[in-house]
Amino acid sequence: MSRWRPYPRYKNSGVEWLGKTPAHWSIQKLKHISSVEYSGVDKHKRDEEQPVRLCNYVDVYYNDYITDDLELMRATASTDEIRNFTLRGSDVIITKDSESWDDIAVPAYVPSDLEGVLCGYHLALIRPDEQIVSGKYLFRSFSARGINDQFRVAANGITRYGLGKYWLENSVFPVPSLPEQRAIAAFLDRETARIDALVEKQERLIALLQEKRAAFISHTVTKGLDPNVPMKDSGIPSIGLIPAHWETQRNTHVFEERDERSVAGEEELLSVSHITGVTPRSEKEVYMFMAESMEGYKLCHPGDLVINTMWAWMGALGVTEYEGIVSPSYHVYRLRKEHASEYVPKYLDLLYRTPVYVCEITRHSKGVWTSRLRLYPDSFFDIQTVTPPRTEQIQIVTHVSRQIQRMDELVDKSRQFIGLLQEYRTALISAAATGKIDVREEV
Repeated sequence: MSRWRPYPRYKNSGVEWLGKTPAHWSIQKLKHISSVEYSGVDKHKRDEEQPVRLCNYVDVYYNDYITDDLELMRATASTDEIRNFTLRGSDVIITKDSESWDDIAVPAYVPSDLEGVLCGYHLALIRPDEQIVSGKYLFRSFSARGINDQFRVAANGITRYGLGKYWLENSVFPVPSLPEQRAIAAFLDRETARIDALVEKQERLIALLQEKRAAFISHTVTKGLDPNVPMKDSGIPSIGLIPAHWETQRNTHVFEERDERSVAGEEELLSVSHITGVTPRSEKEVYMFMAESMEGYKLCHPGDLVINTMWAWMGALGVTEYEGIVSPSYHVYRLRKEHASEYVPKYLDLLYRTPVYVCEITRHSKGVWTSRLRLYPDSFFDIQTVTPPRTEQIQIVTHVSRQIQRMDELVDKSRQFIGLLQEYRTALISAAATGKIDVREEV
């Protein structure tokens, strides 16, 4: 923050976590500078009510600004609800409930009146007294460290957290003069826009790298390393041509189903994801329901192909490197003994997780809707597996591993840069909104 100078004079704010503030700023409770209403407008449609659009939790969580061009849910509301919760310009909306305490009081700003758009359930509607405080400045203040920490600390809950209205109304905010508030808001609009543009560029770079990564793996594991080798039709619609010396084998000749069950359920629990393949559950932050006992879960061993039956159409499968157990609803396959020496497990893992093979899996899955598709053993055994010579599989795995490591390092660097940008963004908002830097002449 050395780029910007501090204010010439400070005073003790009287608030421990806030420390010193500019000498001419005041400290106000939220209830003295704005009205606070908790919305109870639900998502239901009732014949006796009027049609409206709802600004819901996710709209606030994922957007800084609530505008008319957002795709908002359609519902109905009573006359009183329409009168009390229709969004007006300068309103600030915050999340008052969340599954995580650090998602409490995430703010969004309403730049202009939105006729027919209401603040929905799980949100608090904060309407500033514009004689005292600017809505845009208040919106930025809610994102400032210290100010926002008040709400995180005050939120109660175990599996779901909620912020009581008393604690919100009695939270404190530093309040400069209105012209100064507008200057701070304009400064932060400009600077955060620059930061957000850099973040967006990095996110596009990550998307391109991931797209290139997937295309590279798909091409290499299905076409090989020699671009000049003669090709032939694989007989697999989603794959097309493969090197002429490669083979394809129907899975009924390659795999057999493994259905061994855990007696005590004490083995390592494994997770099967379309992103990471098969990994230990302990390495992930998972908040889903856990069974009291894992007795009867399916055993799997290194080299086994594990398929999440419900999500196979999304690519939730992989060849495990671990000993462990998986859900009884999953399917586990191992190579037949007579073919075990023909395949490199890592090659099979790369092959089956490519978009072209996921497409083949989807084609063989059964169900009425995409979200209901299931890949059962009889359909899995009908799929064909591309089979290069084993030595070539090893070469492919080595080459792919080397190349994707470089791509993954670039992705990691971009993600780290995004993290630094977001950290800087928060620090800049905090410094400006709490008077640690003087930006009055920066606008």
